Amino acid sequence: MATQDSSELPKPKDLSHLLSKTTLNRQASSIKAFYKYFSIPGIGQLAGGLPNSEYFPFDSLEASAALPDRWKPTSNEPVDPPEHAGALSSTHYPSSRVEVPKDARVNDRNKQIDLLTALQYGTAEGYPPLRLFLREFTRQHMHPTTTYSDGPEIILTCGSTDGFSKFLQTFNNEWVEGRHTVKEREGLLVEEFAYMNAVQTARPRGMNIVPVSLDDDGMKSHGRGGLKEVLETWDFARGKRPHLLYTVTMGHNPTSSVVSLPRRREIYELCQQYDIVICEDDPYWYLQYASANPLVHEVRRELTKPLHPYHHPSSGYEFLDSLVPSYTSIDVEGRVVRLDTFSKTVAPGARLGWITAQPAIIERILRITETSTQQPSGFVQSMVAELLLGPQSNKDPGHGGGRDGRGYQTDGWVRWLEGLRGNYERRMRKMCNIFEKGRMDVRLHHEDSIDETRVEWGIVEKTAPLFSFKWPAGGMFLWLEVHFHRHPLSLVFTGLQLSKALWIQWTRKPYRVLVSPGTIFAPTQDIKDREGWKFFRLCFAACPDEEVTPISERFVSGIREFWQIEDPEGIRDLLREADEENSVGHEMLCGNLAGPC
Repeated sequence: MATQDSSELPKPKDLSHLLSKTTLNRQASSIKAFYKYFSIPGIGQLAGGLPNSEYFPFDSLEASAALPDRWKPTSNEPVDPPEHAGALSSTHYPSSRVEVPKDARVNDRNKQIDLLTALQYGTAEGYPPLRLFLREFTRQHMHPTTTYSDGPEIILTCGSTDGFSKFLQTFNNEWVEGRHTVKEREGLLVEEFAYMNAVQTARPRGMNIVPVSLDDDGMKSHGRGGLKEVLETWDFARGKRPHLLYTVTMGHNPTSSVVSLPRRREIYELCQQYDIVICEDDPYWYLQYASANPLVHEVRRELTKPLHPYHHPSSGYEFLDSLVPSYTSIDVEGRVVRLDTFSKTVAPGARLGWITAQPAIIERILRITETSTQQPSGFVQSMVAELLLGPQSNKDPGHGGGRDGRGYQTDGWVRWLEGLRGNYERRMRKMCNIFEKGRMDVRLHHEDSIDETRVEWGIVEKTAPLFSFKWPAGGMFLWLEVHFHRHPLSLVFTGLQLSKALWIQWTRKPYRVLVSPGTIFAPTQDIKDREGWKFFRLCFAACPDEEVTPISERFVSGIREFWQIEDPEGIRDLLREADEENSVGHEMLCGNLAGPC
């Protein structure tokens, strides 16, 4: 692992002029200021309003946990991974016993993982042992390139949704129609198909939602609808030119693209030029699929652009070095706020993540946290800390997630991430291979043989594709476009009507598949009406592994049979069901490829 001397680097840019009025006015919590004195040995504690930790009803927290090598990785190189490199053959996986004790018998609060500290009021930065582990992992291994003096800082969150909400509170002034002038209205730049929880968080704050066009590399920097054009041609009658950009760059939700490093540089330069803060939401960073491009070339004979190599300081791990680096790695001015989460690496219900940004921004977010969430759940933080770090001394009765009772440590955590990538990549390959076989329209042309017996025979001909898709370069989703203009009844029904009808067709027997319509990812009504109905997002992550193949086959069958409907009444029957209020009540009976929104 390379280390860099940051002493000669410039300080991050002062972005205080972009902070919201509320954020500028926040002061440090007077109560939290006492906390640093609580750990002084022998001090008589009469200051804080803390309940007595001896009265907590929990004597320990215990769980059986996976060993870090439970799942087999796929290759870091753009080659075809062997099919047999799946999960371990036995369904009885070896596991470890993780235990968080009542008292770790450790005097250093930065190493103390126990219920005495985890269940007590704590500092808003996060549980000290876990925060320090994540800080080192973030700075030394995830983003080893130091771009400004002293490097970034982190603060723990209750997941990325909480992190994005705090990002908006930090930089956005709420706007209310009728109370504020139009020239005061601020905006948020997003991809033209976007993660809608973010949009739905911003819209009630009165923000203009400003879409930027996408291509195979993710958000476009130049060209029609690209970021440069959006900013250059901004209509100030709508309000201020947006100074905030929200983006999912690795395994984009919903389109699954991975933004290349050259494209990141182009977008970052535009953000420098127009003084924009980038919020990089990156729950799928470790789910980058090196095999996707070579497989597309193999099955379609299409030329593809490799995502490798990247020349930057080593993280110390081949797997991490193989991944496309974050905006943080090129953030020379400190205008990137990155959101990470344990939702996809541990569990969504953990509600645990962290924000990475320049220290001045983290300090402002800390002030927000002190008077809102305060810190994530102590139960969750201590359990994850014990899993990763294990006991911190010979007297510590805790038990970590490693095979020997120690924690995963950094080596084990990276190995766990590699295994997760391997499992999701194999799922992706299963689904894509089935879709490749089924995407073309197959027609049987009947002819007479030329011999004297006059036996009827037929020619099977593959014509135009029924649907198109890109093999996911990362993430958990497959983004699919259905070519409704080629349907036999395309002159009778609109594309939107056919899209609704097909969605209902999938939920009926014998198909029973639930997918997410593209309309729910359209950030504006114009995009929804113009082209949102053409697309569907499929999640290959959620369903049981043994069901990926049969569900994918039923999905393809549903499309093929839909193309056989030539009687308009068949479509009208489907549309009547689509219009019923409870039409999505089929969900529990369907193979779920919709996944979380």
